[in-house]
Amino acid sequence: MITGTVLLFGLLFGMQHALEADHLAAVATLVTREQDTRRAVRQGVFWGLGHTLTLLLFGGVVMVIGVVLSERWVHGLEGAVGVMLVLLGLDLLRRLWRERVHFHAHVHAPAETVESASLDGAAAPAGAVPHFHAHSHRGDTGPHDRHQHRHEHRPLPLRALLVGMVHGLAGSAALVLLTLQQVRDPWIGLLYVLLFGLGSVAGMAALSCAVALPMRLTAMHLGRCHRALSAVVALFSVGLGVHVVASQWLA
Repeated sequence: MITGTVLLFGLLFGMQHALEADHLAAVATLVTREQDTRRAVRQGVFWGLGHTLTLLLFGGVVMVIGVVLSERWVHGLEGAVGVMLVLLGLDLLRRLWRERVHFHAHVHAPAETVESASLDGAAAPAGAVPHFHAHSHRGDTGPHDRHQHRHEHRPLPLRALLVGMVHGLAGSAALVLLTLQQVRDPWIGLLYVLLFGLGSVAGMAALSCAVALPMRLTAMHLGRCHRALSAVVALFSVGLGVHVVASQWLA
């Protein structure tokens, strides 16, 4: 009974853990790159997978050889998260203001793999699925309407995976390692971490969807509002990152 309660709390705490401010800032900067809700959710899922992978690795180390990170290391890793938040925010600002990023709608036919039909002037084929993609015309000299809007779909979101792994090294993830030290059965401990990770995946997937929906709506109907929201996300990430670095490395 006690073991089941501990595991349930692991799942619930994982869901709550995904909603912390630094996680929200990081994933929001990633989600603003996606105008398709499913792709945005995939960003959140890969963040959760990276987060879980790191926790399982360090959780296993704690249980097998009993190594515990010192307080100095914890502060150092927290500061590294802050630096990452600053870089993610600055990268988003660079995309918005230097590269003149904007969005175009187009459709994919059900059996289509690469070719796409533009919604700018042509009617959508039967059964077509509309979505949006961002592109830039930085360095272009010709008129915008002559630009070719074909694009290739990107591979797996490895950036989100890496961001999740960095987050897994710091923050309240230390509480998971502390809990593992109190668990006598290593298999129960690993199951706790796994459930914590599943909770973080579910929580971040839901959060990514919540962020992507207003971003998609504004991209469809309110271009300036979309850019303003993206800029707010970027500035929030930079500001929070500076605060984290100052509190962990300069305090």
